[in-house]
Amino acid sequence: MEKLQNTFDYLKGFLTPQRLEKIEHYAKESSDFILPVMQDVYQFRNAAAIVRSVEACGFHKIIALEQRNEFNPNLTVTKGAETWVEVEKMKAELSTLETIKERGYELIAVSAEKDAILLPDFEITAPVALLFGTEFKGISKEALDLSSRTLSIPMYGFTKSYNVSVAAGICLYDLKQKLLNSGRPISLSAEKQLELKIRWAINTIPSGEQIYQQYLQNTRAQ
Repeated sequence: MEKLQNTFDYLKGFLTPQRLEKIEHYAKESSDFILPVMQDVYQFRNAAAIVRSVEACGFHKIIALEQRNEFNPNLTVTKGAETWVEVEKMKAELSTLETIKERGYELIAVSAEKDAILLPDFEITAPVALLFGTEFKGISKEALDLSSRTLSIPMYGFTKSYNVSVAAGICLYDLKQKLLNSGRPISLSAEKQLELKIRWAINTIPSGEQIYQQYLQNTRAQ
């Protein structure tokens, strides 16, 4: 913790007071209680819209499972959200989903299959990884089998599925409201908040990565 705090204290010297105030504020608002997991999304506009929704709901991390497609958001659509959201790219393999579960998340597939729970009826009491499938094909059967439960968004028209980015936005917003109304503690730990603030500072300072690496080098030399 002390090393993290010293690092952030150093980086603060390169931030404007206004930017520092925002970083401090939104780090306290951030949460990892919900982890969006995207399975091989290929449309860059969808990827960008997902990043934007994740940031707006205050979760700030996505896992992108890549197989045939690269998760590559269109920056004109993200409106700067990519600065704040960490995208961890991992192989689209069952072992990766097992790793996510080992991090303490219940794997929930957003799909109408396997006696899915409707979103209005879904109760969130522990951290969940929400798995969204690729466009057209949806979630793979293997991933469905590995998920403990499935979650479905009600639809009231002829169309029987939502665009993946729309589905992500609906689920994240609905579940965020449920978490806020529950009074459940969902904020990041003090250590994770510091890690987040450091990453945000590096991303927003001109030549931030070079400044950070130079700081680490100087610290090791002492």
